[in-house]
Amino acid sequence: MDLVQQLEQDLEALKHEYDKFKKGNKSAGTRARKVLQDIKRTCQDLRVSIQGVKKESEGGKPEEEGDVS
Repeated sequence: MDLVQQLEQDLEALKHEYDKFKKGNKSAGTRARKVLQDIKRTCQDLRVSIQGVKKESEGGKPEEEGDVS
């Protein structure tokens, strides 16, 4: 599955669980926190993937001094 699609699915799950949590379901809060952790992980994976594509398109040249990713 594409990382962006995974992120979209996780966001939908978060909305669903967070709505339940706001209505008083404390277990939904736990599930929402788990989904947030999954989102964090997916975002990091996507960031690394984007950086890898960027480096490949640059021909693998070393980063310039002061280049902030």
